[in-house]
Parts: sequence; structure tokens; C-alpha cells
Amino acid sequence: MSVVINTNYSARVASNNLAHSTQMLQNSLNRLSSGSKIVNPSDDAGGLAVSMKLTATENRQTALTNNIGDATSLLQTQDGALSVAGSIVDRMSELETLYQDPTKNSSDLANYDDEFTQLQSQLTALTSQSFNGVSLFGSASTTVDVTDDLSSSTAVTLSGQALATSASGVGSINTSAVSSLSQLTISTITNAIQNIATMRAVNGSEQSRLSFASSLLTTNQTNLASAISRISDVDVAQETTNLAKWNVLVQAGTSMLTQANQSAQVALKLIG
Repeated sequence: MSVVINTNYSARVASNNLAHSTQMLQNSLNRLSSGSKIVNPSDDAGGLAVSMKLTATENRQTALTNNIGDATSLLQTQDGALSVAGSIVDRMSELETLYQDPTKNSSDLANYDDEFTQLQSQLTALTSQSFNGVSLFGSASTTVDVTDDLSSSTAVTLSGQALATSASGVGSINTSAVSSLSQLTISTITNAIQNIATMRAVNGSEQSRLSFASSLLTTNQTNLASAISRISDVDVAQETTNLAKWNVLVQAGTSMLTQANQSAQVALKLIG
């Protein structure tokens, strides 16, 4: 092999190897310090794109879970009002029965009517209840999205509960035309009780569906988090092994570069 001064091939090779080992050591340090396998887009461009999309999906599902929780709270509030309405109408049915007692005098009957009109006022107040400014009772239905694509085909429809109407609510016993128990029949009251019972059953079925939809989202979020982790989270055991490897190679490369730089001294000895 020729002995030359201008070109130190061995030193160049050692320098290149040292530069590579140093870069890989720095990459290992960056991954371990950040906990992420993808520190720069160049580390895994395709994996970065996939993890970004999966993360966005997971975030949307978290928001959906919150929305479902709010909708469930609305339904629970609505059911609480319906429960009170049921108790009021139940008391009205009891008053109607007591009103028919032939042993009651006119003062007794007036007392029953006083309580009845007070209960009517409370029913009227219940029909105007709201949750965060959203009316609990009305004919319009509401939809709650439960999938991250916001598809209308999978949305849960919350039925409008028209508590104030006569056909499906308590309107038949809660109108200005009804001012005393003598103007009511027991069948009118029992129909109102049936209407409230139906509303509560619908409310319960909607809460049940939202609960299952929320459970599915929670499961999906867990699986998405696992998938994102496999793509972007660093394997500490593997990366610490790499760190040890590149650390040794950097030290060895530094030592060999020093040796290669000294090889030119042979030429100086020949000249001398």
C-alpha cells in the first residue's frame, strides 16, 4: 500500500463512521428523552401520518363521549321532572277519588279543590323546565351523534316529550277550562298517568342506548390509544440497547480516528 500525505483514506473512513455513530447516538438520546419513536418526520413519515389521523379520531371520540354525557344528564333531569309530574298526577287521582265521598260537605270539597289547583300550577311549572337553556319538554326531537364520522344514520334521536299537550301529556287536566275536581273524570287522570309512564319508558330506553354508545366509544378509544402507542411510542428496552451500542461505537470511532490521523507520521519518518 502506498504511503501518502495529501490523502488520508483511513482517517476519512473513520470520520464517516464516527459521524454516523454520533448521529445514531443522538437519535437514541432524543427518543429516550421524549418517549417518542418519531422525533422527526424523517424517522417514520408514513407512521407519523397514520398516528396523526388516529390521534384526531381519538380526540373526536373523547368529545363525543362528553356530548353523550351531557345528553344523558339532560335525560336524567327530564326523568326527574317526569317523576315529580307522575307523583302530582297520582295525588290528583287520589283527590278525585276523595272528592266523590258523599259524606264531604261543600267546605271539604273546596279544600280539595284548593290543593288541586295548586298541583295544577306545579304541573304548569314543570312543563316549562329547561336544562342549560334547552327545553326539557316539547314536540321537537333532538339528535345526538355517537360516532366520530358524525353520521346521521348512527345518531341517537331523543324524542320530543310534549308534556303540556292533551294527547300525549297532562294537558287534559292542566287547562284553564278545568278549575275543580268536579270537572274531571278518573279516566282523564289515569290517561295522563299512562302518558307520563310512557314518557319515562321512552326516556329510559334513550338513556340505555346512550350508555351502550358511550361504552363502545370508551372501548374504541382504548384500542386507538394502543394503536397509536405501537406506532409512535419508543420501546425503552430496545432503544437503551441501541444507545449502548452507538455509545460504544462513538468511543471506538473516536479512538480509531485518532489512530488514523497519526498514520501520516510514518511518511514524515521516511522523509526525515
